[in-house]
Amino acid sequence: MDKIRNFCIIAHIDHGKSTLADRMLEITQTVDVRQMENQVLDDMDLEKERGITIKSHAIQMQHKGYTLNLIDTPGHVDFSYEVSRSIAACEGAILVVDATQGVQAQTISNLYMAIEHDLEIIPVLNKCDMDNAMPERVEDEIVDLLGCKREEILRCSAKTGEGVPEILDAIVERIPAPKGDPNAPLQCLVFDSVFNSFRGIIAYFKVVNGTMKTGDQVRFVNTGKEYDADEIGILKLEMSPRKEISAGNVGYIISGIKTSTEVKVGDTITHVARPCDKAIAGFEEAKPMVFAGVYPIESEDYEDLRASLEKLQLNDASLTFQPESSMALGFGFRCGFLGLLHMEIIQERLDREFDMDVITTVPNVSYNVYTKDGGMVEVHNPAGMPDLTEIDRIEEPYIRASVITTADYIGPIMTLCLGKRGELVKQEYISGNRMELLFDMPLGEIVIDFYDKLKSISKGYASFDWHMNGFRPSNLVKLDILLNGEQVDALSTLTHRDNAVDFGRRMCEKLKELLPRQQFDIAIQAAIGAKIIARETVKQVRKDVLAKCYGGDVSRKRKLLEKQKRGKKRMKQIGNVEVPQKAFLAVLKLD
Repeated sequence: MDKIRNFCIIAHIDHGKSTLADRMLEITQTVDVRQMENQVLDDMDLEKERGITIKSHAIQMQHKGYTLNLIDTPGHVDFSYEVSRSIAACEGAILVVDATQGVQAQTISNLYMAIEHDLEIIPVLNKCDMDNAMPERVEDEIVDLLGCKREEILRCSAKTGEGVPEILDAIVERIPAPKGDPNAPLQCLVFDSVFNSFRGIIAYFKVVNGTMKTGDQVRFVNTGKEYDADEIGILKLEMSPRKEISAGNVGYIISGIKTSTEVKVGDTITHVARPCDKAIAGFEEAKPMVFAGVYPIESEDYEDLRASLEKLQLNDASLTFQPESSMALGFGFRCGFLGLLHMEIIQERLDREFDMDVITTVPNVSYNVYTKDGGMVEVHNPAGMPDLTEIDRIEEPYIRASVITTADYIGPIMTLCLGKRGELVKQEYISGNRMELLFDMPLGEIVIDFYDKLKSISKGYASFDWHMNGFRPSNLVKLDILLNGEQVDALSTLTHRDNAVDFGRRMCEKLKELLPRQQFDIAIQAAIGAKIIARETVKQVRKDVLAKCYGGDVSRKRKLLEKQKRGKKRMKQIGNVEVPQKAFLAVLKLD
C-alpha cells in the first residue's frame, strides 16, 4: 500500500486538466503512441467537440515503481457533484491554475471541497509557455489563497510537456499513501458507474478496507442487493482484469447488474459472508436543480423516449425523470437536471445516441408551497400548483453566488445581479485589479440566461460559481398564456409578482411574431389567475369577397361580408392553434 497514490486534478473550465492528464499518460507510457490523441480520457464525441469534460474518468499509471491512480474531473459548475465524489476517493489533488487567467471562481470552490476532505494539495501553474502568461502575479494569488510557500508551486506547460515529470515526482513525494487494512472486513466506496450494453452496469470503486477477489459474493449496503463478482480489475485505458484488489486501490466490478437504480454512487460494497459494521459516510445523492418537460415530437415515440432516458440514466446518475402529460404536447417526462449546460448536453445526447427529436419546455426550479392546512408540496411544474385560495406562502430556492472579475466590470455586473433580485453580501479584492463579489440570489432568476449575459457584459472575464443556500418566502405568481381563451400549460411559468406584467407583455409580443396566421383571429393573452395582464392579436388571413361586386347597392356588399363573418366565427369554434417548437425556445431567449 505504501506504493499507491490516489489523486485527482481539479481546476476551472479550460485551465488544462485533460491536457495535463494526456501528458502524464504519455510520460508514464500508460498509453501507446498509436492510441495517443488529444483529450484521450474524454471518450464522448461531445466532450471532444466542446472541449469540456462531462464525466470524470479514472486511469492507473506506473511511475518509478509507484502505482498512481488518476481521476480526471469536469470543470463546469453544473458537474460539481462529479468532482465531489472523485475527491472522496482520493488522498491528494493537483490544483491547476491557468497562468494567463489566474484564480477563477471554480478554482476556489473546488479547492474548498478538497480541503474539507483533508486532501494534500499540489498547486500547479499551467500554460507558462504562453506569451501573455503572468506567472509572478498568479503565484501571488495562489499563495494568498492556499497559504503555501512560493517554492511549493510547480510551473509547467501541459501542451509541450515541460515540467510534467516534476509534477509526477511531487505526487509520489507529497501525497500520502492510502490508509486501510487489507485484512479487515471489505469496505469499498462506489464513485462512478457506466453502462455497457453487453455486460450490464460496471461500477468503479475504491477499496477502503479489506480485499476483494473474483467470484466473491458481495452486497451493496444501501440497496441491500447481493451479487457475484464475475470480474474485477483495474482501469488502464481499457479495463484489465485481476484476481484480487486490496485496500487503497481503485478498480471496477462487473456483476451482471441490469437496472440503474441498483447502483447508487456513494454506496458501500461489502462481503455477504463477512460484512463491515457500517457504510462509508459523507455521500449524498446528486440533487437536480433545474426541471423541464421533455416531450417526443411524434406522440408514438413516447415509449422509445422512456427507453432512451433509462439508458442515459445508466451513464449519468444525476438525471431524474418522471412521466407527465400536457394538453398542448401530449405525453412526455418531467426531467431534473443539474443546470442548463447539463440540460443542453442531455438533449444533444438524446439526439445523437438515440436519434430522438424532443421538445423541451421552459426550465424552472422546484418550489416549496405551504398550504393553509399546514401541509407542504414540492412543485417542479407550474401546472402542479395548488389553487390560489389554498396557498399560504411559497418559498423559492436561493443560492450563494460568487463572481470573480476585474474592477472594470463591477458596475454592469452589479446592475445585472441586482436586476435579478440579488442581494450583495460582500465584495473584496483578491489581488491587484481582481475582485470577488458574493450575492444571495434566487435560483429561478439565473436558470434561463444569466450566465450568457454575465459573459457578454464582462467580455468573458467574469467567472461564476454557486452553491445552494436554503429556501426563502417569496411573492411568486403563476403566469398563464391563453390562446383564444385556451390555456397552453407548457408555456406557464412561475415568476415574481413585480416582473409578471413586463414578462407577460414580452411573451405575448414574441408569440405574436412566431404564431402562423390562421383563417381566424388568434387572441394571445397573459393572465394571472382570472386577471388578464397583456394581450396581442394575430390577425386573420382574409379573402377579398368584395372583388366581384362592381358598384350596385351597399347591401349586396354587406351581405357578402356578413356571410364571411359567420364562416370565420364557425371556424374559430372548431379551429385549433398549433404552437411551433420555436415558440417554446423563444421564451428562453426573451431579452
